[in-house]
Amino acid sequence: MNVRDRTIAVTNRKGGSGKTTSAVNMAAELNARGYRILVVDLDPQNHVAMGLGLEGPVAMGSHCVFTNAGQPLHQGLRPTPAGVDVIPADPRFDASHTGSDWHCLQQALSHPAFQAYDAILLDTPPSMDAVLMNALMASGSVLVPLIPHHLAAAGVRALSRLFMRASLGGGHRPRLMGILPIMVDRRVRMHSQVLDELAAEFGGERILRGIRSDIRLAEAFAAGKPVRESAPRSRGAMDYFMATESLIHLFPKRVGAVPASVVN
Repeated sequence: MNVRDRTIAVTNRKGGSGKTTSAVNMAAELNARGYRILVVDLDPQNHVAMGLGLEGPVAMGSHCVFTNAGQPLHQGLRPTPAGVDVIPADPRFDASHTGSDWHCLQQALSHPAFQAYDAILLDTPPSMDAVLMNALMASGSVLVPLIPHHLAAAGVRALSRLFMRASLGGGHRPRLMGILPIMVDRRVRMHSQVLDELAAEFGGERILRGIRSDIRLAEAFAAGKPVRESAPRSRGAMDYFMATESLIHLFPKRVGAVPASVVN
């Protein structure tokens, strides 16, 4: 299995949809199962490093591949206290200076250093630009966290059109791995209606068990820890455990991978 088949873009063009929280916590869940995981932060806000407890200035960020800086992406690899590796974003990155090449990230990830990872998660910016298209071209699958409001289905449709654009313009179309409802409450009529609409349009098997509202998620992020470490008995920890369980069959099995429990 090549690197692209093991790369997942965590994306939604709407900000505040739980992309970074999901990337951090699902990476931690996979790591707890014995998978070696890398998160590449492509959002200049650089919140992945914060959520994984990585401190200090960014000497070299993921955006070097878009700025012709001549620095190999793998030189930005950093270990974190959570056991997940990360390539931080560059907070100084200006997307207006990005070129039109949609393949530079894929080419950078082809370096042998990335062969060591069982899965690579790309935390994408909430924008439609060359960075997002690079993420789609570099990924075999896409995970879409979303808050189930009345515009959610339209947002997933817009992403699907980008998949087609990637196919026509770059010769590669990533598959929709799953839709992950965030701050979901099935007792709320609108939430239930939106999820039913998404299931009818994209397939019920793609609608993952959702993540309920839980202040422990925000507290864990502020503490620089995945919620399974910060509050292992919380709703947030249980929900990300179950969401990861529902996707684990899509990841290549590796020798040494172990079952995880909600409580370490």
